[in-house]
Amino acid sequence: MSKQLTTDEVWKAVEKELFAVIGMVTAEQESRTVGVVYVVRGRRLYIGTDDDAWKVKHIRQNPNVSLTIPIHKGIPLLPWIKIPAATITFAGVAEVLSAENTDPATLQALYRGMAENEELMGHSAVIEVTPVREFLTYGVGVSLMEMRDPKLARGHAPVNAPLEQMAV
Repeated sequence: MSKQLTTDEVWKAVEKELFAVIGMVTAEQESRTVGVVYVVRGRRLYIGTDDDAWKVKHIRQNPNVSLTIPIHKGIPLLPWIKIPAATITFAGVAEVLSAENTDPATLQALYRGMAENEELMGHSAVIEVTPVREFLTYGVGVSLMEMRDPKLARGHAPVNAPLEQMAV
């Protein structure tokens, strides 16, 4: 039986992290992945990049992406014991935005004090990813002992909470 997580539990875990692996498909229908740094705003993920990066080219051709967020697991005071990372995986729809069409606060968070650099921003793009359907998790909200059993370690939650679960 998989763990039933709430939408808010998973979003809190996503917001605590900053690194993900984004998967996309090239025009030649070849799969590609790349590590990215992201920030979360309004339940969307934003990724800063060069406007001529190959991930921008691929996403413009096919906006369907997947993201996997690894979450480090370890035993305090026993760092030599290897524990697999927990993960959050989901499908999303990506859109490439120009830096000038991106909220200034989002740019500040993405570029960490370098958003005022006009030369850098002139060659930058922002990828906005809107998650869809469902989060699939492994090891999120479970103990290290429970991670040993895949049935207990797997979880899922809708990307968007039903209206009755959303705060008013």
